[in-house]
Parts: sequence; C-alpha cells; structure tokens
Amino acid sequence: MIEHGQKVKIHYTGTLDDGNPFDSSVGRDPLEFEMGAGAVIPGFETGVKDMDVGEKKSIHIPAAKAYGEKREDMVMEFERAELPEGLEPEIGMGLQMQGPQGQPIPVQITAVAEATITIDANHPLAGQNLNFELELVEVN
Repeated sequence: MIEHGQKVKIHYTGTLDDGNPFDSSVGRDPLEFEMGAGAVIPGFETGVKDMDVGEKKSIHIPAAKAYGEKREDMVMEFERAELPEGLEPEIGMGLQMQGPQGQPIPVQITAVAEATITIDANHPLAGQNLNFELELVEVN
C-alpha cells in the first residue's frame, strides 16, 4: 500500500468509454505525483494506491470521481463587445478567464452569434467516464 506523502511515477494511457484516447505518458517521462496532495483526480489516486512497482492494471473511473458531471451553470453567454479588441471568436477556440481570486480559468467557445458568444468553463472531460491502463514505475 502506497502511503500519503510518498511520490510515485506511473505510466498511463487514458481512454474514454468509446475507446478514444485522451492522454498518455507513452513516449514521455512517467507522470510523477505525491499521494494525497490532490495533484491528480481522486479516482486515479485510488486506483494507484494498492499497486506494486512493475505492476500493470486497468482502472475505470466514473465521471463523479474524475472531473465531475457537466454543470450547466458553467456555460455562460457574453457580449462580443467584452472580448479583447481584434479577437475573432470561433467555436472550439480556447480562452482564459480570471477567477474570483485572480486564478486563470480555461474556457472554450461553444457558440458564436452576432452580438454574443457562449463559453463553457467545464473541464473538457467533465461528464466523461475515464479508463486508464497503468504501470507503476517507482515509489519514493
């Protein structure tokens, strides 16, 4: 059992329920994080904590234990006049808003009308179940 505070290195490949990949460490350095520090989604940490070095396994993380369900209150409409001058909005374009404490919040444009744009501040994987192939490389 890996304890809180221990650092782990893990290779992973993440896929959606339809089999489409969304992220992978293959060809890169393994992901390194501290157990219990909140650096990864809760279901990922839970799936790793009982692994042994060298072990491989598959885990399924329901949306609620991943990036949460998609929230309609995170979809907002803004006047196009509020955009930076010269920015031509397009559906799928990523923007950055500022949160209440000044933290950056990535958003995506989901609709463009003559006078308004609609943005979605949900995480792109919100509402998605996630599947991971894991291989524990190291524990410190």
